[in-house]
Amino acid sequence: MKHRLICTFLLVVAVLTSCSNTENQDSIKIDETAAMAVKPFSDSLKTDTFRVKLMGTEPKNMYLTFTVTSFEGKKIYDLRINAKELFKNYDVKNLNKKKTQIRFLKDEVDRFLDDENFMEPAVTDQESPDANVPDKLFYEELKKNQLNGFIYRLGKEQKRYIAWSQLDKKVKLYYSCCK
Repeated sequence: MKHRLICTFLLVVAVLTSCSNTENQDSIKIDETAAMAVKPFSDSLKTDTFRVKLMGTEPKNMYLTFTVTSFEGKKIYDLRINAKELFKNYDVKNLNKKKTQIRFLKDEVDRFLDDENFMEPAVTDQESPDANVPDKLFYEELKKNQLNGFIYRLGKEQKRYIAWSQLDKKVKLYYSCCK
C-alpha cells in the first residue's frame, strides 16, 4: 500500500513537471511582436506613424509588415518582407533552428525603427547622386524640400532608402544599395 502511494505520488510529480516545462528547444512563444515610431516624414513638421509587425507562426512562412501612416491618417506605404528574404544572406549554421530564426526575426523588428534608420534630412545639400540612385529627379526634389528619409534592410547587404515625394504624392525609393 505504501509502495503504491509512493509510486502514485512520483507519477503525479512527473506529470506536473513535464506539463509545466515548456522549454522545448524548438519552440518559442510567438506573441504579437511589433514596434512603432512617430516621426516627421511626409511633412517637415507633422508626424507620421511607422509600424512594423512580425506575422505568422512558422519561420518559413513568417513575414514582417511595414507601414507608414501619414499625419492625415492615410496609409502611404505598405510593404511585406518575407522572412526567407531576410535569412538569405546570413550564415545558415546560425539560423538552422526554428527558435533561432524566430529570435532573429524578433530582433529585426526590435531594430527596424531605430533612430539611426531615420535620415534627417533624406538628402543633404552636399550629397550627389551615384549609381545607387534610381531616380535622379526625385533625389534633387529631396535636396530642395529637405524632407526626411527612412532606411530599412531586405537582407544583410541590401538596404532601401525611402522618402515622401511631394510632387508625386507617394513614398518612393531614393537610394538602394548593395545586392
